Amino acid sequence: MDNKYHLETLAVQAGWNPKNGEPRVQPLVQSTTYKYATAQELADLFDLKAAGHFYTRLSNPTVEVLENKMAALCGGIGAIAVSSGQAATSTVAFNLCSAGDHIVSASTIYGGSTNLLGHSMAKIGIETTFVDQDAPESEIAAAIRPNTKFIFAETLSNPSVKVLDFDKFSRIAKAAGIPLVIDNTFPTPALCRPFEFGADIVTHSTSKFADGHACSLGGIVVDKGTFDYASSGKFPGLTTPDPSYHGLVYTETFGSAAFLAKARTHVMRDFGMMMAPMNAWLTNMNLETLALRMERHSSNAQKVAEFLSSHPKVEWVNYPGLESSPEHERAKKYLKGCSGVMTFGPKGGRKGAEKVMDSLKLAAIVCHVADARTGVLHPASTTHRQLSDEEQKATGILPELIRLSVGIEHVDDIIADLDNALKNV
Repeated sequence: MDNKYHLETLAVQAGWNPKNGEPRVQPLVQSTTYKYATAQELADLFDLKAAGHFYTRLSNPTVEVLENKMAALCGGIGAIAVSSGQAATSTVAFNLCSAGDHIVSASTIYGGSTNLLGHSMAKIGIETTFVDQDAPESEIAAAIRPNTKFIFAETLSNPSVKVLDFDKFSRIAKAAGIPLVIDNTFPTPALCRPFEFGADIVTHSTSKFADGHACSLGGIVVDKGTFDYASSGKFPGLTTPDPSYHGLVYTETFGSAAFLAKARTHVMRDFGMMMAPMNAWLTNMNLETLALRMERHSSNAQKVAEFLSSHPKVEWVNYPGLESSPEHERAKKYLKGCSGVMTFGPKGGRKGAEKVMDSLKLAAIVCHVADARTGVLHPASTTHRQLSDEEQKATGILPELIRLSVGIEHVDDIIADLDNALKNV
């Protein structure tokens, strides 16, 4: 579908273009394998001489529709859908790095990503340096080494909802000759398109707002297709012969799609992190309402944040939509809306947070975030509990912090539920 259409139209129609007599709604292809007439046809697929599906661990028609739709929504040349948001981050790291390489990451990111990059990747020889994303440009740039392969950050950090200074991070990445990789999970392309602000690769946990209904685990990596890996001289995996494909050189064979080709035929092939067709089918269907949902999430969250910020039982509220937020001006620059996630701290510290959470009726205590239903979580004892106290503080996790994911219910009901719970503090 022509990408000249508005995002709302692409969300509904991009990715699947049925021919005459074919189903109007994308079919679910629940098959692991595909039939071919000759041995040579299948051999050509294995040698990457022809395009097509031959095993769902690498590609599937239903998953391909989701990949095409997300690429259109983000403004990229293509995408690769994987089994989770963590798998999306891993795919980028494994595709660009080898043992002995280095990553620079903002410190205010999802706790699971901090653990993945800071601990698990370190065990296989890929080191990460975490930086304060609000530090001066020169300080962040000083963290880059000759073996640094990419910079990683989140548009809206989870759960501290800090807004990234794209201009600063883009300049740093360009000066170093490395890609800027952005996790855009919380805004989704409906509220921010990082490629327009200097990102080279975008990831999402589609389990969150993209799916929006807490029913389909998944992740996706979208490539802008403009980073010049050949001239950078830093990525031999993409620019030198691959012995597992008879000496094929990805940049020579696939041009601007080299990153995606290697991610699929090397990382996906060997690590087996493909998204399940059913999850892709559900996510693709739910994306049709993405623009509507993100508008409602953002408007509800704005009203809830204003209510909490004036409540006598609340010590502080962190939401970029508030004029009092230090992130407000940056949010106006980069975001079309501030999404549905915020954090706040009730009076009484950690015990106060527990009282509030235990008293809620409409909002549920859930590990998940960013779906249609309002939910709360205490990150210090859940998503970030694997981090030390020092690491928690570095990522903005305070003992009293409650992560509130505002749903699309009627905002008056959400506010009433919070008000009743706060009376117990």
